Amino acid sequence: MKTRVHFPFFLALLVNLTLHAQSLTQTVRGTVVDKISQSALPGASVVVLNSTPLIGTTTDTDGNFKLERIPVGIHTIRVSFIGYKDITIPNVTVNSGKEVVLTLSIEEDITQLNEIVVRPDLEKNKPINEMATVSTRTFSVEETRKFAAAVNDPGRAAVSFAGVVSTDDGSNSISIRGNSPTGLLWRMEGVDIPNPNHFASVASSGGGISILSTQLLSNSDFSTGAFPAEYGNALAGVFDLNLRKGNNEKREYTVQAGFLGLDVAAEGPFSKNYRGSYLINYRYSTLSVLSNLGVNVGDAVTNFQDLSYNIFLPTKKLGNFSLFGFGGLSDQNQNAKKDSTLWEEDYQRYNYNYFSNTGVTGLKHTVTLNPNTFLQSSILLSGHNYGDQEDRLNNSYEPQFDFRSAYTTKRITITSVLNNKLNAKNSLRSGVYLKRYAYNLTKRYLDKETDQIEEPLNSTSHASTLQAFSQWSYRPTEKLTFNSGIHFLFLNDNKTYSVEPRISAQYNVSEKQSISIGYGLHSQMQTLGVYQAQIQENGMLTKPNLNLGFNKAHHFVLALDRSLTKYLHVKVETYYQQLFHIAVENDVTSPVSSLVVEDGYATVAMVNDGVGKNYGVELTIEQFLHNNLYFLFSGSLYNSQYKALDQVWRNTKFNGNHALSFTAGKDYQLKKNRTFGLNLRTIYTGGFWTTPIDYEKSAEFGETRYVQALAFTEQLPDYFRTDLKLSLKRNRLKATTTLALDIQNVTNHKNLGGQYYEAQSGKVEKWYMLSLLPILSYRIEF
Repeated sequence: MKTRVHFPFFLALLVNLTLHAQSLTQTVRGTVVDKISQSALPGASVVVLNSTPLIGTTTDTDGNFKLERIPVGIHTIRVSFIGYKDITIPNVTVNSGKEVVLTLSIEEDITQLNEIVVRPDLEKNKPINEMATVSTRTFSVEETRKFAAAVNDPGRAAVSFAGVVSTDDGSNSISIRGNSPTGLLWRMEGVDIPNPNHFASVASSGGGISILSTQLLSNSDFSTGAFPAEYGNALAGVFDLNLRKGNNEKREYTVQAGFLGLDVAAEGPFSKNYRGSYLINYRYSTLSVLSNLGVNVGDAVTNFQDLSYNIFLPTKKLGNFSLFGFGGLSDQNQNAKKDSTLWEEDYQRYNYNYFSNTGVTGLKHTVTLNPNTFLQSSILLSGHNYGDQEDRLNNSYEPQFDFRSAYTTKRITITSVLNNKLNAKNSLRSGVYLKRYAYNLTKRYLDKETDQIEEPLNSTSHASTLQAFSQWSYRPTEKLTFNSGIHFLFLNDNKTYSVEPRISAQYNVSEKQSISIGYGLHSQMQTLGVYQAQIQENGMLTKPNLNLGFNKAHHFVLALDRSLTKYLHVKVETYYQQLFHIAVENDVTSPVSSLVVEDGYATVAMVNDGVGKNYGVELTIEQFLHNNLYFLFSGSLYNSQYKALDQVWRNTKFNGNHALSFTAGKDYQLKKNRTFGLNLRTIYTGGFWTTPIDYEKSAEFGETRYVQALAFTEQLPDYFRTDLKLSLKRNRLKATTTLALDIQNVTNHKNLGGQYYEAQSGKVEKWYMLSLLPILSYRIEF
C-alpha cells in the first residue's frame, strides 16, 4: 500500500509552525512636536533604548517617525533634538494586535546651544498642560484599563489619587478635597462638555457608567485645585480629556464582550494617499444579564448604549479639522406587581420610569500661523435630556401621581485659543469661550403634608455666558518657572461677572526635587434650575433667585515632589480653600447650602451669604511601571466645613477627615507570548456625614423626613473596600486577546450608605453600598 502525502496540508502546517517560532513584532510610529507651539520637529532622533542591535530613526520633514519590527513587550523610547531637552518615555507597551502611534512633545532648552543640559526627563509625573504647576497629574489609558475596579472609567480610576473619594461606589461620582461633586468640570479637546456619564442625575458630574470609551481617549490631565487660568466655572477640579486619532495607515479593530455588554471599535485611514483617519466606538449593554446570573442589580430593567467618535481631516493649506463627539442613552424602568403580598418594601408598589440621554458633537480646527504660533478654534453642539416619572399604586392597584420631572438643555459653545511661543523662556496662551443655553425645565411632586401637587420649577428660557482668559509662562532659568494669568466669567442674564487672578511657580531644587506654590481665585455659576426656581409668596408665584451671584473660592497650594529613583517618587501637597459668596437658603434657621448639594436643583429662595473652608495635606508615593510592577499609595488628612444663614459651622457631607488608598499591579510573563496580570486596590476612608431621621414626621407622612436643625451631625462608619482584577493577555501573530475578571469589593464588605424610613414596615432601615460584583470581559484587538 502506498502512503499518500498531502502536500497542501503539510505545507500549511510547516508555515504555521514557522510563524509561531518567529518572535512577534509590531510597528511604533508617531510625531515629534514642540511642547508649546505644537510645531513639527524634523530631524529629531527617536531611539528604542536597550534594543540589540540598537533600533532608531530620525523624524522626516513633517516630524513623523516610524520604527518597524519592534518586539512585542514593554519598551523605553528616548527622543533628542538639538536645542531641546531629551525626554525618555518609559513603559511603551507594544502588542501584536495594533500599531503604537505616539505624539511626543519636547521642551526647548532655554540655555540654547551655548550650554545644553542633556538629561533624560521622565514625563509620567508631569501634566500635559505645561501651565499646570500644582495639583495636576496625568492619567493614562493604561491606568484606566489596569486599575482594579476602574472599568475603563476615568472617574473610578481617579479614586486612587490623593484628595479624591467616591461619593457612592455604585456610581463614578467623586468628591475632591471635600468639595461637592457639582464643582467638577469636564472638558474634551479643549472645550467644556456636559456630564459624560450614563444614569446621571440633572446638574451632577457623575453617573453609573462612563459614556466615554478608552478606545478613544489619549493621555489626559486631572486637576484638583488652583488650576490654570484657561479653566473656569468650576470650584473643585477638572478632567481635561484628550482624544487620540485613528490609525491613518492601517485598519484596526477592537471587540470586547462581557457582563456589561458588547463594545466594538474600528479605526483606519480613508485612503492610502490621505493622512486623515476615523475612530469610532459603539457599545450596547443590558444589566439584566447580571441579574440572570444571580447578581443583585435591583428590580428595575436597566439598559444603556453609546457611540463615540473622532474623525481627523487634515488639509494641505487650511490646517487640520477634527469632528468628534459622543452620544449616550440610558434608562431604567420598573413596573410594580399588582399583588400586595409581594410588597415587602414601599418602593415595590411604585411604577418608576427614568431616562438620561446626552449628546455632543464638535468641530475643531487647528492651524499653524507661523512656526511659533498656532490657533485652535472649535464649535460644539451639546444637549442632555433627563426624565423621571413615579406613580404609587393604591390598595386598589391604581397608579397615583407622585413625582414628575423633565429637564432638557441644549447648548452651543464657540471657542478660540491662540498659543504663542514668544521665545524659549516665554509663552502666551489666550482665548475666549462663548456659550448659549436653551432649556426647558419642569418639576412637579405631591406634597404629602398638603396633599397638593406642587410645581417648584416650570421654565422655558435661555442663558448665555462669556469666558475669556490669558496666561503667561516664564522660565527665567532652567530651575525656575512662573505661570500667571487671569480668567473672566460673565453671565449675561443677570450681568454677574468675576475677574479671577491665577499664579503659580515651581523651583527645581535639583534634578530630583522640586517645590511648587499656587494661588487662584475660582468661581462657578449656579445650575440653571436654581435661577428659575419659583415659590409662592402672598399667593403669587415669584422667582427669587434670578439675580444670584457666583459661588467663589480662594485656592492656596504648596507642594514638594522628590524622585527617590528614576521610577519612584514622593509628593506632599498641602492646601487651603476659602469658599465665600456661597448660595444658601434665605432662611436664618436653615442649614441648606449649595456646597452640600450633589445633584438636582435647589428650588428654594437663596442668597449669596454662605461660606465654607476646606484644608488638608496629601501624600502620594508612586512607582511607575518598572520590572512589570507599579504601585500607588495616596493618603489625605482633611477637613471640610460650611456655614449657612443659621450661622452654625457644620461638616459637609463629604468631610471624611481621612482617606487612604493603595493601588498596585504586577505582570507576569508566561510562555508563548502570554502575560498574566494581577491588580489590586484597597480603599479606606472616613465615613460621610448624614442627618438624623425625624421618625414621627416620617411616620405621619409615609416618607423619609429629617431633623434639619441637626443637619450633618451623624457620621457613618468608615468605608473599606478591596478590589481585585485578574487578566490574561496573549499576543498572537496578528491579534492580541485579553481575558479579564474584575472583582469589585472582593471581600463583600458591607459599607453603610445611609438610612431611610420604610413606610411598609414603619421602621427605619439601613441601606448598603455595592456588594461583591464580578465583571468578566474578553477583548480582542486586531
